[in-house]
Amino acid sequence: MLVVFSGLPGSGKTTLSRLLAQRLEAVYLRIDTMEPPIQAAYGHDIGDVSYRVAYGVAADNLALGRKVIADCVNDVNIARDAWRAVALRAKVAVAEIEVRCSDAQEHRRRVETRIADVPGLILPSWEEIVARRIDPWLRDHFVIDTAGRSPEDCVVELMPHLSCGNG
Repeated sequence: MLVVFSGLPGSGKTTLSRLLAQRLEAVYLRIDTMEPPIQAAYGHDIGDVSYRVAYGVAADNLALGRKVIADCVNDVNIARDAWRAVALRAKVAVAEIEVRCSDAQEHRRRVETRIADVPGLILPSWEEIVARRIDPWLRDHFVIDTAGRSPEDCVVELMPHLSCGNG
């Protein structure tokens, strides 16, 4: 199974995707971990290189029969479609999860108090996040709101929506 987490920075997707990866003993792929070394080698104008690397690593692990959790902003349909194509080629189920924080004050507090946990990762400002263009979703997906909730409660809510069961 491929589980793709999408959402704005600070919405809670990394916290949830890490927790779920641990619970399912899944391979964890985080775009934020891939981008800084790629940028250090090739500059900041790298487009979707980190996503393309992640698609390949995901495909390799799915072919080995592993569950894969992808943690990415995934704000455009072309990226969402590419993740879905990875799952289709591997002939595995895909769960697309959009993580939101509906409380703007809480979301902003998370963004403004966050500390980068990846060397070289430049965190976006609140202004950059709210100005970001996000494609509307073109297909059904699961939406989870993290506002005022514990990560554990959110993962419990997610589990029935994954075809891989309770892990």
